[in-house]
Amino acid sequence: MNSTSPIRPREAIAALPTYAAGKPPVPAEGLTPYKLSSNENPLGPVPAAAAAAAEAQALHRYPNPGAEVLRAELARHLQVPVEDIVTGTGSLGALTQIINTFAGTSADGTADEVIYPWRSFEAYPIVVRTAGAKDVTVAVTETGEHDLEAMAQAITERTRVIMLCTPNNPTGPALRHQAVEEFLTKVPSDIVVVVDEAYLEFVRSEDPVDGLALYRKYPNVVLLRTFSKAHGLAGLRVGYSISQAAITEHLRKAAVPFGVSAVAEAAAVASLQNLHEVHQRVEEIVEERQRVAAALAEAGWQIPTTEGNFVWLPLGAESLDFAQLAGEQALAVRAFAGEGVRVTIGEPEANDRFIQLCRTYRSTPGTD
Repeated sequence: MNSTSPIRPREAIAALPTYAAGKPPVPAEGLTPYKLSSNENPLGPVPAAAAAAAEAQALHRYPNPGAEVLRAELARHLQVPVEDIVTGTGSLGALTQIINTFAGTSADGTADEVIYPWRSFEAYPIVVRTAGAKDVTVAVTETGEHDLEAMAQAITERTRVIMLCTPNNPTGPALRHQAVEEFLTKVPSDIVVVVDEAYLEFVRSEDPVDGLALYRKYPNVVLLRTFSKAHGLAGLRVGYSISQAAITEHLRKAAVPFGVSAVAEAAAVASLQNLHEVHQRVEEIVEERQRVAAALAEAGWQIPTTEGNFVWLPLGAESLDFAQLAGEQALAVRAFAGEGVRVTIGEPEANDRFIQLCRTYRSTPGTD
C-alpha cells in the first residue's frame, strides 16, 4: 500500500482506534486449542436454531426488510408492541443506528456529546466518533462498576445520549435496578439512555435491572439486546433495540434495510421458540462461571464480581505477559494493555487450564 497516497479519510475516521476482535488460539503441542477471547457461547445454538439456519430457502431473494417475522416473535415473547422493536446486525449494528440517529455534529459544527463508562465495550468510542459526536468517558470504579453519580454530573446541554452497559463488558459487574431508577431521575427527558443488555441472560445478582420495566416507564430509554451470546448465534449477527414510539419513529430512518439475513432470522425465531433449551445452556455456563470465580478466589485473586460469561483479571501492566503465557497453553484470551485481561467462560477443559495458569502465575497482580 502506498503510504504517500493523497487519499485521506475524514479526520474523525483517521483518529479512530481500531476495533480489535478476539484472536484465535495458537496451537501448542499436545494441547487442544481454545478461544476464550470473544465471549462466544461454547455450547453453540440450540439444535432447532442450527437446523432452521441450515434449512433456510430462497437465498436468491432479499430477506424481510425489517425482520418482520422475528420482530413479531419477539413482541409475543416480550409482550411489547412489534413497532417498538428495531432489528440490526448484532447489538452493535442496532447501537450504531441509535447513535447515528440521535448524536452527531450540529449544523453549527458543534459535536453532540455521548456519555459512557470506561473501560467498557471497546466499540463505543468507534461508533460515537464515526457519527461525528464527542465521547465523554466516566471511569468505572476500582471494582469495575459504573460510577452513576459521576455520569450524572457529566451531563451538559450538549449531551444527547448516555450508555449504560450491564453487565459491563469487560469488567463484569451488573447494575442494580434501584440504582438505575435513581440515575434516570437525574437525566433530562430529552436525552436518550441506552441500556446495553448483551449479557442479560447470564445475570444472577440481587436486584437485577428490569429493562422492560424501565422502557415502559421512561420514554427516553432504549434497550439493546443480541442473539450472539446466550443464543449462540454470534456468526449470524442478529440484534435489536426496544424503545417507545417517540424514539422508534426516528430510529427506523437510520435502520439498514435487510440488515438481518433470512438465515439469521430463521435461526433467531427457532431459538426463541425453544427458550427452555437456551436457558439450560445458559445455566451450564453460569455454573462454570461460578466454579471458575470460586477457584480464582481460592487461589488468592481479587476480581470484580462478574455477571457475564467472562471474568476480568485486573493485571494492569502484566496484562500482555499473562496473555502470552495463556497463548503458550493454547488459550486465546483478550488482553487490554495496561489494564487487564478478559477471559471467556469456555469448555470445562479450557476453564481448567485457565484456572491452573492463574494458580501458578508468577506475580498474580490483584491478589492478596
